[in-house]
Amino acid sequence: MPAARDARERAAHRQQTGRAGEDSAAAALEAAGFTILLRNYRCRAGELDLVARRGTLLVIAEVRCRAREDYGGAAASVTYRKQRRIVRASRHLLTRHRALALLPVRFDVLVPRAGGAVEWIEAAFEVR
Repeated sequence: MPAARDARERAAHRQQTGRAGEDSAAAALEAAGFTILLRNYRCRAGELDLVARRGTLLVIAEVRCRAREDYGGAAASVTYRKQRRIVRASRHLLTRHRALALLPVRFDVLVPRAGGAVEWIEAAFEVR
Protein backbone atom coordinates (compact mmCIF):
# COMPACT_ATOMS: atom_id res chain seq x y z
CA MET A 1 0.00 0.00 0.00
CA PRO A 2 2.55 2.66 -1.01
CA ALA A 3 -0.19 5.22 -1.84
CA ALA A 4 -1.75 4.89 1.61
CA ARG A 5 1.65 5.26 3.26
CA ASP A 6 2.41 8.34 1.16
CA ALA A 7 -0.91 9.87 2.19
CA ARG A 8 -0.17 9.17 5.87
CA GLU A 9 3.29 10.67 5.53
CA ARG A 10 1.89 13.81 3.84
CA ALA A 11 -0.74 14.17 6.56
CA ALA A 12 1.89 13.77 9.29
CA HIS A 13 4.10 16.38 7.58
CA ARG A 14 1.17 18.83 7.33
CA GLN A 15 0.36 18.28 11.00
CA GLN A 16 4.00 18.84 12.00
CA THR A 17 4.17 21.99 9.84
CA GLY A 18 0.95 23.28 11.39
CA ARG A 19 2.20 22.65 14.91
CA ALA A 20 5.48 24.46 14.17
CA GLY A 21 3.53 27.35 12.64
CA GLU A 22 1.33 27.64 15.72
CA ASP A 23 4.43 27.62 17.91
CA SER A 24 5.90 30.51 15.87
CA ALA A 25 2.63 32.43 15.99
CA ALA A 26 2.32 31.92 19.75
CA ALA A 27 5.90 33.13 20.22
CA ALA A 28 5.12 36.26 18.17
CA LEU A 29 2.06 36.99 20.31
CA GLU A 30 4.04 36.46 23.51
CA ALA A 31 6.84 38.72 22.24
CA ALA A 32 4.19 41.42 21.76
CA GLY A 33 3.12 41.08 25.39
CA PHE A 34 0.19 38.70 24.99
CA THR A 35 -0.47 35.74 27.25
CA ILE A 36 -1.64 32.61 25.45
CA LEU A 37 -4.81 31.45 27.20
CA LEU A 38 -5.80 28.57 24.93
CA ARG A 39 -4.44 26.60 22.00
CA ASN A 40 -6.56 24.55 19.63
CA TYR A 41 -9.88 25.21 21.38
CA ARG A 42 -12.32 22.78 19.79
CA CYS A 43 -16.08 22.68 19.91
CA ARG A 44 -18.84 21.54 17.61
CA ALA A 45 -18.85 24.94 15.89
CA GLY A 46 -15.18 24.78 14.93
CA GLU A 47 -11.66 25.33 16.23
CA LEU A 48 -9.74 28.35 17.46
CA ASP A 49 -6.01 28.09 16.92
CA LEU A 50 -4.85 30.58 19.56
CA VAL A 51 -6.66 32.68 22.15
CA ALA A 52 -4.47 35.36 23.72
CA ARG A 53 -4.90 38.29 26.07
CA ARG A 54 -3.01 41.49 26.66
CA GLY A 55 -4.57 43.77 29.24
CA THR A 56 -8.21 44.12 28.36
CA LEU A 57 -7.85 42.92 24.74
CA LEU A 58 -8.71 39.37 23.75
CA VAL A 59 -7.26 38.17 20.44
CA ILE A 60 -8.63 35.18 18.59
CA ALA A 61 -5.80 34.24 16.23
CA GLU A 62 -6.14 32.06 13.16
CA VAL A 63 -2.79 30.58 12.12
CA ARG A 64 -2.42 29.84 8.41
CA CYS A 65 0.50 27.81 7.07
CA ARG A 66 0.79 27.29 3.36
CA ALA A 67 3.66 25.85 1.37
CA ARG A 68 2.64 27.78 -1.75
CA GLU A 69 1.28 31.25 -2.41
CA ASP A 70 -1.21 30.22 -5.12
CA TYR A 71 -4.65 31.80 -4.97
CA GLY A 72 -3.60 34.64 -2.69
CA GLY A 73 -1.58 32.66 -0.17
CA ALA A 74 -2.31 31.73 3.41
CA ALA A 75 -4.00 34.93 4.57
CA ALA A 76 -6.44 34.86 1.64
CA SER A 77 -7.45 31.34 2.62
CA VAL A 78 -9.41 32.73 5.58
CA THR A 79 -12.58 32.88 3.55
CA TYR A 80 -15.94 34.26 4.63
CA ARG A 81 -17.04 30.72 5.47
CA LYS A 82 -13.94 30.15 7.64
CA GLN A 83 -14.52 33.50 9.35
CA ARG A 84 -18.08 32.44 10.26
CA ARG A 85 -16.77 29.20 11.79
CA ILE A 86 -14.22 31.14 13.82
CA VAL A 87 -16.92 33.53 15.02
CA ARG A 88 -19.24 30.65 15.99
CA ALA A 89 -16.45 28.88 17.90
CA SER A 90 -15.59 32.20 19.58
CA ARG A 91 -19.19 32.64 20.72
CA HIS A 92 -19.09 29.13 22.16
CA LEU A 93 -15.87 29.94 24.03
CA LEU A 94 -17.26 33.21 25.39
CA THR A 95 -20.44 31.57 26.68
CA ARG A 96 -18.30 29.05 28.58
CA HIS A 97 -15.83 31.63 29.94
CA ARG A 98 -17.94 34.59 31.06
CA ALA A 99 -14.99 36.67 32.26
CA LEU A 100 -13.54 36.65 28.73
CA ALA A 101 -16.90 37.73 27.30
CA LEU A 102 -16.45 41.09 29.04
CA LEU A 103 -13.34 41.90 26.99
CA PRO A 104 -13.23 43.45 23.52
CA VAL A 105 -12.36 40.79 20.94
CA ARG A 106 -10.17 41.18 17.87
CA PHE A 107 -9.74 38.57 15.13
CA ASP A 108 -6.18 38.36 13.80
CA VAL A 109 -4.53 36.14 11.20
CA LEU A 110 -0.91 35.07 11.69
CA VAL A 111 1.09 33.58 8.84
CA PRO A 112 4.41 31.96 9.82
CA ARG A 113 7.12 32.43 7.20
CA ALA A 114 10.48 30.79 6.59
CA GLY A 115 13.20 31.79 9.01
CA GLY A 116 10.83 32.31 11.94
CA ALA A 117 9.20 35.54 10.71
CA VAL A 118 5.45 35.88 11.21
CA GLU A 119 3.18 38.03 9.09
CA TRP A 120 0.57 39.39 11.49
CA ILE A 121 -2.68 40.82 10.17
CA GLU A 122 -4.40 42.61 13.03
CA ALA A 123 -8.19 42.95 12.87
CA ALA A 124 -8.22 40.72 9.77
CA PHE A 125 -12.02 40.61 9.89
CA GLU A 126 -14.87 41.86 12.04
CA VAL A 127 -18.15 40.41 13.26
CA ARG A 128 -21.11 41.95 11.48
